[in-house]
Amino acid sequence: MTTLILIAIGGAVGALLRFTVTSYIYYRVDGTFPWGTFVVNISGCLVIGVLWQMVENLSLPHHFRSFLFIGVLGAYTTFSAYGLETFNLLRENELGYVLLNVLGSNIIGIAMLVLGYTATRYLFAIMK
Repeated sequence: MTTLILIAIGGAVGALLRFTVTSYIYYRVDGTFPWGTFVVNISGCLVIGVLWQMVENLSLPHHFRSFLFIGVLGAYTTFSAYGLETFNLLRENELGYVLLNVLGSNIIGIAMLVLGYTATRYLFAIMK
């Protein structure tokens, strides 16, 4: 139960950090490119890299790891977990899985977004 509570608290912290960072960026940068999300994703990758190295070298309690990785970073950006998992596949020399993860997550993920959007648009059109 303690782990769940810490994940929930970490999630609240991460969501507020994401909102703060993206709002700050979008307020200052004008344009079409999603700079706020880009900054969150890149900074999340930097932070998870630092924290993962710390976990490998320090004895951090399981609850604290869950709070940081699942809670804070999970709410801040799941892209950091994607980056870490891809990095670990690279370290294990699993190049086929690296390609599958990178290409599959990006291409299939965007295709699923388009499919969901298009199917829902179609449903709303026929319901009118």
